[in-house]
Amino acid sequence: EATEMTNREEAEIQISELDLLSSMFPYEEEFIVTDQVALAELKHYVENEPAEMPSSKVQFILNVKPEVSNASMVEFSMACALPFKYPTVLPEITVRSSLLSRAQQIHLNSDLKTYLTENCNGEPCVLSAREWVKDHAAAYIDKELSSSSVTTSNATQSEDTTFTRLWIYSHHIYNKQKRKNIIDWAKELSLSGFCMPGKPGVVCVEGLQSSCEEFWSRIRKLTWKRILIRHREDVSLEGGGHAEIQKQRKFSTLEEKCFDAHGARGNHMDLGQLYRFLEEKGCADIFQMYFGVEGH
Repeated sequence: EATEMTNREEAEIQISELDLLSSMFPYEEEFIVTDQVALAELKHYVENEPAEMPSSKVQFILNVKPEVSNASMVEFSMACALPFKYPTVLPEITVRSSLLSRAQQIHLNSDLKTYLTENCNGEPCVLSAREWVKDHAAAYIDKELSSSSVTTSNATQSEDTTFTRLWIYSHHIYNKQKRKNIIDWAKELSLSGFCMPGKPGVVCVEGLQSSCEEFWSRIRKLTWKRILIRHREDVSLEGGGHAEIQKQRKFSTLEEKCFDAHGARGNHMDLGQLYRFLEEKGCADIFQMYFGVEGH
């Protein structure tokens, strides 16, 4: 008979699990807490008897490379948030990969949730979730594709009628050569969007799906402390003509945007200005995906 856990016990379990994760995965490429404030609040809450409940849940990202012979290049990122009542309730986990279509991503995440629901009630389960992703996620990349035996010529055509927008996150972008590559390659591939250099670095590219994929495969081959696709939007185009593509664009060209915090912190960008810029372009919800907080 499980006794009700107190909030403080739950918080203690969360902290010990996070400590375990950081000792198992010491590199940022594998594990990074995206909301340090929430973690600090959680620790404070556990260590100080009268402290009040934290105001936001701890969020972190686990990146997983599955052990599959041909999947050496595939990386899955697990964006995780721990509700205050975790592990009494399940963690919130969204698995993403640049190689998953929208449908494949939904399918994978719903199967992961089923697995956790059936196997992990009331137990810390982030590691089990990571193991599950490592063992099963790669199979979802081909799931819908293999079920319909399409000929290659068909496949190429349908791909070119998808408009894609990639939201890329980098630990930082300072290097002049990389900044030049981003702009030159976008131009060459007819992609629009913007690049915000500094720390963190944000790149958005939009255009034909095949061009976005090509851009990403070039960018990720450069050396980065950390770079990943935070969010991806895919829209099927009717016919996929030039006018259709132009209609989907939220940005006219690809330009570098420096939201400089008046040089106060040198290279740290003013995120308030970024938020207002995204809001203007009708992309305000993206801000939260990047930074895990409401803007304004």
